Amino acid sequence: MQLDINEIMKILPHRYPFLMVDRIIEVEHGKRCVGIKNVSINEPFFQGHFPGHPVMPGVLIIEALAQVAGIMAYLASDDETRAKVTYFMAIDNARFRKPVIPGDQLRIEVSTTMNRRGIWGVAGKVFVGDALVTEADLKATFADSPK
Repeated sequence: MQLDINEIMKILPHRYPFLMVDRIIEVEHGKRCVGIKNVSINEPFFQGHFPGHPVMPGVLIIEALAQVAGIMAYLASDDETRAKVTYFMAIDNARFRKPVIPGDQLRIEVSTTMNRRGIWGVAGKVFVGDALVTEADLKATFADSPK
């Protein structure tokens, strides 16, 4: 299964400048998902991070991981769960191996490590080409949407 940006925006509530996934290229139902993020110099965070030496903030790379994980969990959920919102619960073992710069294309891979009582755990890895740039373990849950 593949998803383009229009299909992604039907799943995620995020919008520019906080939508961090451009395409989903692989989905293994409830087990694994791979997304793409094209990093452009036009990203608003590059104005201040850092002038003359643009580097994508690590927290936004983690956000991209979380968004791909959210898409995977959404696709594996029933309609009642899909009507809820997803909240981060934990970020563990985050490692930033190499800087991400304009022109890079992130390949964001998440694999399910647990799915119990509405809590999803994923192991995430982000690559530029064949180089591992970031990895982290994430946990999230679904909650009722605020009114």
